[in-house]
Amino acid sequence: MDSTPTFNDLYFCNLGTFDSLDNNTLLLVVCFRSNCRRVSRTSRFDSNVRFVFFAVTTEVPKCETNDDQTNVQQTPNGGVPPQPPPSPPPPPPPQQSTPEPKQSTDEKPLDPSMKAAAMKMENILSNANTIFGLDHVTNIMKYHKNYLETFLSLQELIIYGESPLPIQYRHYIAIMAAGRHKCTYLINFHKKQFLEHDGDPTWLKGLNHAPRKLRMLYELNKILAHRPWLITKEDIKKVVKGPNSWLMSDLPHAIVLLVHFHSLCSFIFACDLNDEIPRALKVAGVYCSRRRSKTFGGKLCSTDENVLSDDGGLASLMEKMKKLNDVLPASEQERIQRYELVQSQLCDSDTSADSDLDPDVRPFVEDSGYSYLDCSRRQFAQQSSFILQEFSWDHHGYSLITNFINEIGLLLDKKFKTAYNMTYNTMGGCSDIDTTRFRRAIWNYIYCIYGIRNDGYDYEEVTQLLQSQLRVFIKTATCYPERLNKTHIENALKHFELSEKIHINLMIMEARMQSELLFALHAIMNYLL
Repeated sequence: MDSTPTFNDLYFCNLGTFDSLDNNTLLLVVCFRSNCRRVSRTSRFDSNVRFVFFAVTTEVPKCETNDDQTNVQQTPNGGVPPQPPPSPPPPPPPQQSTPEPKQSTDEKPLDPSMKAAAMKMENILSNANTIFGLDHVTNIMKYHKNYLETFLSLQELIIYGESPLPIQYRHYIAIMAAGRHKCTYLINFHKKQFLEHDGDPTWLKGLNHAPRKLRMLYELNKILAHRPWLITKEDIKKVVKGPNSWLMSDLPHAIVLLVHFHSLCSFIFACDLNDEIPRALKVAGVYCSRRRSKTFGGKLCSTDENVLSDDGGLASLMEKMKKLNDVLPASEQERIQRYELVQSQLCDSDTSADSDLDPDVRPFVEDSGYSYLDCSRRQFAQQSSFILQEFSWDHHGYSLITNFINEIGLLLDKKFKTAYNMTYNTMGGCSDIDTTRFRRAIWNYIYCIYGIRNDGYDYEEVTQLLQSQLRVFIKTATCYPERLNKTHIENALKHFELSEKIHINLMIMEARMQSELLFALHAIMNYLL
């Protein structure tokens, strides 16, 4: 039998997806046709090759791969060759004409920049799930992909990016930060990562077993997590002076790690994810339950007319936002008085403390009773407010941190702006809604919680737009997220759609992180002066 392949035996193979092939890659091409198999040849490709032709004969019971020839052993008496093991289904019939090396005609060609962005996002999401252990978090954040990309880029940079700070230290700092809010989700993951990166298991026995340099961060960690307004240049001096102290060039990176994981705790608890590690993601159980229940029914993520018309519901909120457009600007004195009024109302939104420590948390927490100090005990009258106009992120914090860690500073700025400005002009399913005032109210309310006063903002918007239950939720998620429960979440966010609830939680996380950073950077600036 003539083993020379005919034209009909030629098959066209599109290798367009193998963009990563390089000159050192050997590709073994195998084709199946009828009951025969044949390895055509082993070929070498460079990264520009997109297509290859190969031949298949109708009688190939056995073959050897060779670039020069293929020896075929015939069966006795010209019989039918033995059936090979089950093989994949045959390829489709050969095309009558050779197609051009283009993308599938079923899809519109992607713009190169869009294709690159899609590939980048896919890679980032893959890293999030396989490296960062944040599959639950990323599944929630996927509703806001622009934000998610920036968040994960920053997370990758501060944990695995180039820095004098050892990776084991970074994971241990994450554990310390998560410990302040008893976030077992983050503690257990970073303990695992710490060990996988050759961390000393002895350190995980408790803070007393960690190096002195890490222990020096403990006070800074505790104050930033709960009372950041108390940070002073003396606290900075304590960690950059003496034996085993921190270099000033490295300290901002450690501080970013602390505030990043403090604020991530807020998001995790606000989304009710802390207990989800042992189980599959239950996003529905948090926001839009697939189980029918009295509290969380199908209406929760709908635009049901009754929901929108409830007293204090979204219809009322949207009406108030419109009316505020017609309000005359308040004087400086009026704005200060309204700020003080909102601050005094913080005392009415406290929740009961829980001093119990999980065994996973206990080794990394001292002074477990140290927490956010409510205004009734904080004595604001004896403490001057932190004036945003005197030290803001845009005009002071951003430039200061980029002097130390430029790339991290750039990503922080992008992340803050994305969370603050992100909008789809919808609310509760209603379109063409300007949500600027609502978003601004949440951000400035969190400033107020920490004693940061924005003299350019009218705090009447907080009073008008943030109902009491929502304010309780925001304060709890910001100051002591470990105390949140499903009742807080359901009552405060019941009128919003799923993506809107997630956006609210993102703003809480970012406003908190920015507030902590402002206090820390202000203390660093004072130390350097």
